[in-house]
Amino acid sequence: MGKRLFDWVMSTLGLLVLAPLLLLMALAIKLDSPGPVFFRQERVGRFGRPFHIHKFRTMRHDPSGKGLQITVGADKRITRVGAFLRRTKLDELPQLIDVWVGSMSLVGPRPEVPRYVAHYPADMRDKVLSVRPGITDIASIEYRDESAVLARAADPERAYIEEVMPHKLALAASYVDQASVWLDIKLIFRTIGAILRG
Repeated sequence: MGKRLFDWVMSTLGLLVLAPLLLLMALAIKLDSPGPVFFRQERVGRFGRPFHIHKFRTMRHDPSGKGLQITVGADKRITRVGAFLRRTKLDELPQLIDVWVGSMSLVGPRPEVPRYVAHYPADMRDKVLSVRPGITDIASIEYRDESAVLARAADPERAYIEEVMPHKLALAASYVDQASVWLDIKLIFRTIGAILRG
């Protein structure tokens, strides 16, 4: 089975099976704070094409979109329901929609906003963006506490660009070199295990 077919089949099944849970989470978000259910943000996809990623909204609604584009520590923008969704990674589930339409894959380098992609070295940029971005990848598993790490930095954004992002890119490049459906299945199970372990 090819990667795209695997993604389509699994995202279709996931959306059907998880539909009651998704509706329940959407209701909780609406009851918890004013604003839309989904958080949509421009990210850079395969071959550098922009797309809008879907997540459950976990922060107070900011129509201006001028807030910091990384989450640092106990961010005051995070809502009560949002804190739970982030801790359990349930806020990522709407990305199954992005996988279903073909903008993303279940597994692949996490998509970044254009602001940070601009800092990618040219050779690394071409390699990492040669595949569809994913809901999870090796870096997602290793950097589950990323916001806590950045909270300890004097300049969180600079620390992200100069310290965290290069390591993430190296892991993403390693994934591109080894990409296969079997590796994807392995990383999906590793992700589930990491979430269950908290």
